[in-house]
Amino acid sequence: MGRGTPVVRLLRAVAVPATLVVLVTLAGVVLGRVYAGSLLTMLVAGAAVGSVLVSVVARRLPSWLVAPVSVLAMLGWTAVSLRVAATDAQLPGGFVEVAGDAAGNAIPRLLTAMIPVQATPDTVLLPVVAAWLAGLAGAEVALRAGRVLLGYLPPVLLHAGAVYVVGPNAEPAIGATVAVVVTAALGLAVSSRPPDGDPVDGLSPAGRSGLRARLAVASAAGTAVVVALAALLGPAVAALVETRPVDPRRYVQPPQVETLDENPLIRISGWALNPEQELFQVATDLPGGAGLTDPADPGQGTAAGDAAARIRLAVLSDYDGVTWRVGATYRNAGRVLPATEPAPYATVETVRQEITVGDLSGRLLPAVPTPREVSGARVAYDPGTGTLIRPEGLTPGLRYAVTSARERPDNNLLATANTPAGDAVARVLHVPDGAPEQLRRLATQLAEENGAPYARAAAIEQWLAEHYRLVADAPSGHAYPNLAFFLFGPRNGGGQRGTSEQFAASFAVLGRLAGLPTRVAVGFAAPSSGPVRAADAYAWPEVLFDGLGWVAFDPLPRPDEEPRPVEEDFRPQPEDPPPSEQPEPTLEPTASSPAQAAPGGPADGGGVPTPVLVGGTGGGLLLVVVALLVTLAGLRRAQTRARLHRGDPGHRIAGAWRELTDTLRLAGQPVAADLSATEVAAVAGRTLAEATRRDVVTAEATSTVNRTDAENTADEDRPVSTAAQLAVDDLATLINQVGFAPGTATAEQAEIAAEAATTYSATLRAAHPLWRRLLWAVHPGPLRWPR
Repeated sequence: MGRGTPVVRLLRAVAVPATLVVLVTLAGVVLGRVYAGSLLTMLVAGAAVGSVLVSVVARRLPSWLVAPVSVLAMLGWTAVSLRVAATDAQLPGGFVEVAGDAAGNAIPRLLTAMIPVQATPDTVLLPVVAAWLAGLAGAEVALRAGRVLLGYLPPVLLHAGAVYVVGPNAEPAIGATVAVVVTAALGLAVSSRPPDGDPVDGLSPAGRSGLRARLAVASAAGTAVVVALAALLGPAVAALVETRPVDPRRYVQPPQVETLDENPLIRISGWALNPEQELFQVATDLPGGAGLTDPADPGQGTAAGDAAARIRLAVLSDYDGVTWRVGATYRNAGRVLPATEPAPYATVETVRQEITVGDLSGRLLPAVPTPREVSGARVAYDPGTGTLIRPEGLTPGLRYAVTSARERPDNNLLATANTPAGDAVARVLHVPDGAPEQLRRLATQLAEENGAPYARAAAIEQWLAEHYRLVADAPSGHAYPNLAFFLFGPRNGGGQRGTSEQFAASFAVLGRLAGLPTRVAVGFAAPSSGPVRAADAYAWPEVLFDGLGWVAFDPLPRPDEEPRPVEEDFRPQPEDPPPSEQPEPTLEPTASSPAQAAPGGPADGGGVPTPVLVGGTGGGLLLVVVALLVTLAGLRRAQTRARLHRGDPGHRIAGAWRELTDTLRLAGQPVAADLSATEVAAVAGRTLAEATRRDVVTAEATSTVNRTDAENTADEDRPVSTAAQLAVDDLATLINQVGFAPGTATAEQAEIAAEAATTYSATLRAAHPLWRRLLWAVHPGPLRWPR
């Protein structure tokens, strides 16, 4: 033996275990790209070393005993990893509670965590266990069975899994992947080198020549295969580098909020009726010992210092004409939350609060905007709104600390600031269809009198503060009808009074109608320290300004001011001015027409006679109109046939329901989209009854003889009307079945629905005058009305 033989043997003995450790650790490096800090990579590396080392040490033990020993060691390292992660994340609770929660939620929380992911027990458990099992499997196959290349398969699969989990959330892992290939190749090269001597030693010259020839041929063939595969698969593999991978996070639903938290605006009226209910306790720490509330700038009292006292619960950006909703996507977050760039012209101060939950329910966590760090509670976070939830829900006694970066806009720039536009803010500029005309006129009036965005916002704020009364017993509601009643309803009938819910919602809707990006926030006017009660809860609107961010406004009236009647300042103009105000037509002098030549004179020569020209033009227009009407009637009939007789039973029942709603709309009774099927059926019954009564009264007014005939006809029609109402009730039942039990409708039920829609439509049309029925048949509305 040569002097280097012990070194070679040591290299061969160490090469495979070291290679396995490096391969498993590289998988941790790939996954760690979406984690905050290097804790996960260190824990995965520890699992790689531990799993391979156990297999090396227990190599002389029976194979059936190695796995239990390694699993026990894995449990020990996993416990250490969970303890380290919990300490780093400052999670509350004992080890058993934390470990049990991590074991039950490891996979969904890993795939719903916010990027960058913090190394918490539930986000490190799965990677650590997977790394240990990959190291164990690889070591047993490579070391005990001697299948080195096959032993590299578990770490490579772990590497591929890490790449898949990261998906498009980080740059391509080209460096780590190349390192895997190089490490595996080196490990194979070192471990496969013979200890000493040549494999052909001891053979005869002829045997050595034959063996070497076979080895040369095999090497050449293998090289050719590798080169061919590289040529064929290389371009495809290279193209995958630029391909955006699939994000597995899209297959896992992130933490959701309940209806109570999706629209906390509806809780304002309930809190107002229980003002002494203690929702939570707060203790605030500001730099320099300052209190939470700062005096407002007297020049900018609308949007300035009042924001200092606000603890925000939720931000509502989506409005559909009925309900304001949060519309947030919450992702599991660690103690440190992702930082966002503050507005360029805003100062940022750090606010730290300790909050102890009392009677506050739901999942939303109150915090001063914008939170940057949360300890004491596991949270999920929406960066778009800066709001927090606790997925497990709030419980009395829950205590957590939150550090926030509160932004203060430069009030001196508000008067000249612009508001953003475009797709980026389309969500907070959207005005759903159906806005009452009075709301549009009021918004137009306020916008015309104030050109700059801030002037418009301040005008809306002042209008609401001067004309409406803040009360605690107003019913909840912020749909279009509720806002119209709040803004324009009679003062002695409950109108022009409401809670902060109606004030904030009205400001936001009027602002969007005036071209301002607005949203509604719900929170509390909290003291620096002490209890926060239900009476402190209120809602306020916010407007987005370029360079200043979201600026809060306060449209609530002052306690010592009596509201002015709306009629004093808002007198909506009628659509058509009265005849007395219409300008009298002015007669303009016209040039005298030339004398007409006598018939048969020179002027008639070579031209088309005027009567022929007029008649031809009129006839052509008449033909066009008739063709258009016939086409519309044909399209309407084809639409009805397609709805009632084509498709599966569920589609036909839905088509019959659309025929019913279109019939009501043609009769001048459109139904709101938020009505249930039973409520629509009731509307249909009332519409039919009113139309029948009008038909009978019209007939009675003709003559005594006709009155008798009309009474007889009405008596004959009553069973038909009753049958039509029963048909509508049956149709409502069928549409409910289709909506709540899809796929259960039968062909017979579809025929019943078609007959019901046809019966009702024919009955309602028969109660209208002839000209109305003819217009009904060619009305283009059903062809274009949205579904």
